[in-house]
Amino acid sequence: MSAGWSEADIPRLNPARVERIHALLTAALAPLALKVHDDSHKHAGHAGARGGQGHFRVEIVSAAFAGKPPLARHRMVYAALGTMMQTDIHALAIDARPPDEAG
Repeated sequence: MSAGWSEADIPRLNPARVERIHALLTAALAPLALKVHDDSHKHAGHAGARGGQGHFRVEIVSAAFAGKPPLARHRMVYAALGTMMQTDIHALAIDARPPDEAG
């Protein structure tokens, strides 16, 4: 841990945020598969983590992504999460695929 950081600055897992992300993505994109991972604890001392925002990873398979390039898929995920992108999420890793690309 860097100088100037304390135990209190280590982000904690936040199940309520994970549930909210899951609910928003489910409502907007009707995924066939969806996993939301809270990786916030891996980012102790990071400025965004210190501000209370989290680091998340999403794996989502949805027919809504069919025929769309990766950038468009990511934009769809960002749109589905709405204000959470400004208030709760500091970093979001996205693996968004249509069913025919799911492995």
